[in-house]
Amino acid sequence: MSYKETYNYWLNNPYFDDETKKELIAISGNEKEIEDRFYKVLEFGTGGMRGLIGAGTNRINKYIIRKAAQGLANTIAKQPGEKEKGIAIAYDSRRFSREFALESALVFAANGIKAYLFDSLRPTPELSFAVRFLGCAAGVVITASHNPKEYNGFKAYGSDGGQLPPSESDKVIQEVNAISDIASIPFMEEKEAKEKGLLELIGQKIDDAYMEALKKVSVNPEICREIGKTAKLVYTPLHGSGSVPVLRILDEIGFEQVTVVKEQKDPDPEFSTVKYPNPEDRSAFELAMDIAAREDVDLIIGTDPDADRAGVVIRNEKGEYVILTGNQIGCLLLEYILSQKQKLNDLPGNAFAATTIVSSDLAERICRHYGVELVTVLTGFKFIGEQIRLLDDSGKKKFMFGFEESYGYLAGTHARDKDAVVASMLIAEVYAWYKSRGMTLYDGLVELFNKYGYYKEDIDTFTLTGKEGAEKIQEALETLREKKPHSFGKSRVAAIRDYLIGIRRDLEAGDTEPLNLPKSNVLYFEMKSGSWFCIRPSGTEPKIKIYYGVSGNTDDSAREELHGLKQDVLSVIKPLLD
Repeated sequence: MSYKETYNYWLNNPYFDDETKKELIAISGNEKEIEDRFYKVLEFGTGGMRGLIGAGTNRINKYIIRKAAQGLANTIAKQPGEKEKGIAIAYDSRRFSREFALESALVFAANGIKAYLFDSLRPTPELSFAVRFLGCAAGVVITASHNPKEYNGFKAYGSDGGQLPPSESDKVIQEVNAISDIASIPFMEEKEAKEKGLLELIGQKIDDAYMEALKKVSVNPEICREIGKTAKLVYTPLHGSGSVPVLRILDEIGFEQVTVVKEQKDPDPEFSTVKYPNPEDRSAFELAMDIAAREDVDLIIGTDPDADRAGVVIRNEKGEYVILTGNQIGCLLLEYILSQKQKLNDLPGNAFAATTIVSSDLAERICRHYGVELVTVLTGFKFIGEQIRLLDDSGKKKFMFGFEESYGYLAGTHARDKDAVVASMLIAEVYAWYKSRGMTLYDGLVELFNKYGYYKEDIDTFTLTGKEGAEKIQEALETLREKKPHSFGKSRVAAIRDYLIGIRRDLEAGDTEPLNLPKSNVLYFEMKSGSWFCIRPSGTEPKIKIYYGVSGNTDDSAREELHGLKQDVLSVIKPLLD
C-alpha cells in the first residue's frame, strides 16, 4: 500500500482505537506529516526499535510495540525449550513506558509465553541482570535511553542478558517484517494473563540480588567505608529510574554524605528541569552544580532515564566545575580497576577489557601497560556484551571492564549491558581512593595523562530529519566511500577502514586487509599524523555522527591537533550534508 492508503487503513479499521484516529484526523490536511508517519514501518534494528511517540507506522505506539513483541515471541517459539523460560520486562519513566511494557507482556501471554513484568520502573541493567537471574529466554526494556522526551523504544535482550547480536536480531527482524497485518496480532487481557500464570509481577527479590551482585564488583570496599563517612558528593537521576538503586548502592557501600537533586529525584516523563535528559550534556547538571557549589562538593554523578549511562562533573585546579567525557571516565575506571587488581594480586593472566572503535586510544595504552588484552568492537554495547559471552562464559578469558565513549560502562558479569548503577558505585569508589591519597579526581586525570600521554576526543552530530534527511545521510556516506579521499584539508589520510564491506585499505601502498567485525555502515579514517576520525549514521536517531581522536605530549598540543583535524574534516563533510 502507498503511505496514503496505509493512513486511510488506520483511520477506517475498527482495530485502531479512537485516540489514535483522533490524532490522525488532526493531521488530515498535512500531506508531509502523513507521509512521514506512514512512508515506512519503524524498523526493528539490531537492538530493537526507537522512534517518536505517535500514531502511524513510522512512530512508536502500542500497535507497533505489539508488532515488535509478536516478532520476538515468534522467534522464541521456534527455539525448542525456550518458550517455557519466559521473558522479563522492564521500563523507565518515559511517556507510555508502563503501558507499552504491559502491551508487550500481554502479547507474550497470548502466545503462551510467561511475562515477568517489573512492578515499577527499573534501570535497563537490572533487566539484563533479571534475565540471567530468572533464566529467561529473553528480555525487553521499554525505553529511549537518553533521547528527548518525544521518543520511546523497545529494546530486546537474549538469554545471556545482552542486547541481541546481529546473528540473533536478524531472526527477530525477519519475524517482525513477516507480520503484514498488525490487526491479526493476538492479545490477552491482563486479568486472564494473571489467572493463567502467564503474567507475574517481580520486584524486591530481584532488587536485593542485584545489589549484592554490584557490591561484589567493588575493588576496595574498605576505602569506601572509611572515606565515605565524610566524602561529599551530589547525585541526580535526571527524573529517571536511577534514583532508588543508585542511592541504595552508595549507601550500602558506605557513602553517608550523598545529596540528591530534589527537583530531579522523582520520575517525570516531561523531564521538566532539563532540555535534554542526557548526562553527556553539561546543561543537565545545572541544578546539581548549584548545590555542589553551595556545599563545597568536588564530585557530581548523573544517570540518564533508564540508568544505563552515567556522567560525571568534577572541580578542576581552578575550582571550576567541568564535565568529564565518556572516554575520560572510562579510562579513569579502567586504570583504577587494573592497577588495584594488580596490586592485590587479583589480575588474571587471561584478563581482557573491551571498548569500541570510536573510543579513546588511551584504553589501549592502559591495557598494554598492565599486560591485559583489549578487545575492540563496533559501536554499541551489545558487541561488548557479546565478547563477555564468547570469552568469559567459555572460560577462555576473564572480563575486567568494558566502556564506550557514549558514557556506557560495565564492570562485573552480573549484567551484559552498560550499567550506570555499578558505574556510579565505582566512580564514587575511585573518588574515595584518590581522596585517601590526598588527591582529587581532577588530580587523578592529570596523573593519568602524565603517565600515558594527552589524549583528546570529540564528536560532531548533525540532525537531518525525515525521508529527505535519511537520504542525504546515505548519499554523504556513499560519496566518501566512492571517492576514497586521500586528504581532508591539510590532514592526509593513511588508511580507510570501510566496515560495510569489511576492508581496510592502505592508500599509499594500495594493500587491503579484512576487518574481522560484523558489517556496519561505518567509515574510519586513519590519518598520517596518528590521529583518526570516524563517520557513521546513528542507529536510533535521524543523525550522522563524526568522531575524532588525537594525542599529544602536552594538553595544548593535543588540543591544537584536535582543533585542526576537526576544521579539516568538516570543510569536506559539511557541504555534503547541506
